[in-house]
Amino acid sequence: MTAALSGEEIEAALAGLPGWRLQEDKIFKSYQFKDFREAMSFLLRVAFEAEALNHHPELFNIYNNVEVRLNTHDAGGKVTARDIVLAGKIEELT
Repeated sequence: MTAALSGEEIEAALAGLPGWRLQEDKIFKSYQFKDFREAMSFLLRVAFEAEALNHHPELFNIYNNVEVRLNTHDAGGKVTARDIVLAGKIEELT
């Protein structure tokens, strides 16, 4: 089982991830793109990064808006280092 991060560890990690926030045991960020095609392209790139890490986020899309939510099921739905790593990879895509 993967270890959950403490609130202080999460807040410290989020300080290096602009726009990411903690809510209800998940870290999340919303993105807005020029159009649907750009949003879908981003979602596909996120999917490849997530699959490479064997870690699968909650992804939500409405037209040009995308929301990404991360937590780790193996840690009882809490935030872990795996979530922080994936968030960092996602930030590199933008």
